[in-house]
Parts: sequence; structure tokens; C-alpha cells
Amino acid sequence: MERYERDWDAPMPYNAGRTLTVREFRGSSCSPLLWSDRRTMEAWNRTRAAYGRGIYVGAAFNRIWEGGHAGQSHHYAGAAFCVGQDLTAEQRAELRGAAVRSRDWVDVEPAESNPGRVCFDRRFLPPACETGGYPALREGGRGNYVLILQDALFTLGYTGSGLDGVFGPGTKAALIRYQQDNGLFPDGVAGCLTWTKLTGQTAGIGARRTTVAPCYGSM
Repeated sequence: MERYERDWDAPMPYNAGRTLTVREFRGSSCSPLLWSDRRTMEAWNRTRAAYGRGIYVGAAFNRIWEGGHAGQSHHYAGAAFCVGQDLTAEQRAELRGAAVRSRDWVDVEPAESNPGRVCFDRRFLPPACETGGYPALREGGRGNYVLILQDALFTLGYTGSGLDGVFGPGTKAALIRYQQDNGLFPDGVAGCLTWTKLTGQTAGIGARRTTVAPCYGSM
């Protein structure tokens, strides 16, 4: 895990050619704390280079309690983009083709699913649920999906060792307490049933007293 302190108009870490600023990645989120991963930024770099022109970013990052997306959306992981809302249909088709040809994105939504924008993500596989969503997480895990887990647990009042993206003993203990309180098998593993219930309870509920680094002025 790496941590950066950057101005909103600075480029995102690992961004090449200043084609994606922190402000653009933040989008409609009001959070002072953002996260993503290197694979996602490098995928962006290659797609942006293949397209060869500026890309308007309409949606990239939100924290789960801010909502705005489905319960297990990869936007909450900082691994998804919906872009090109200002383009013509022909230009979006060109951009979508560049994203497909890059082979960097796990999913590029077809035009019929989102005709007014181009959506792609660099999710981790396999998902815990057969229908998709987040990967199973257990003690020892690290990364942006651990941050979603911690963010959701803390917002619901199950505080652990910090919002640090490291699945350590504190996060496991908090998860077990959550599972015990919600009729789930208390194994300390974020699997399909745990993710489904946890994201369903957290997505879009807003920051709470126990939320770490909430939006400015929200508490």
C-alpha cells in the first residue's frame, strides 16, 4: 500500500502525461480520501494513449456510504470509469473500441447497456458471488477492496485497526462481530453472503460518527 498527499489538480499517482487529475478521478465524491490501484491507472494510461485525445470523466470514484452506484460497484474500489458523456455516438464507439482493443479492462460495457457513456473497469477476479461483485477477502489481504470492507464496517460502527487497506487482526475481529450480529457464519472471511449483506446495508447511507475521514463538513 502506498499513500500520497496531492492537490486536487495534480495528476493521479502512476498517471502518465497528466491525462487524469485527482479532481477528475474524484468526480462527484466529496471525500478527502480516495483510493485505486496501480493496475487501474496503467490501464487508463494505455487506453488514453490509444484513443489519443482528452477524455471527459463523468464518474470514477465514490465511497460506498456515498452511494451513486450498485451495492458491489467497482467504482467504490476506484477501479471503474464511466466516461465520454460529452462525445457523439460515433466518438463513443471509437473510445469503446480503444478500451476493448487495449485488453486491459476486465469489463467494457456494450453500447446497448450504456449508450450515453463508455464504462469499463479493472476489477479483481474471481468474484465471491457467481453473479459478480467483489473478491473474497481474508486476513492477510491488502488493497482497495480491503478499504471498501473497512469503510463499510466502520460506517456501521464495527471499528477495527484503521482505514489502511490491510486486512489484519483488527479488521478480522470487526468483521466477525458484524457477522455474529447479522446471522452470518462468523469465520472472519468476506465471502458472497457477507459482501451482499454488508454492501446492502452500507451503500448510500451517508457518513456516520464512526466513518473514517468523512466528507468535509458532513459530521
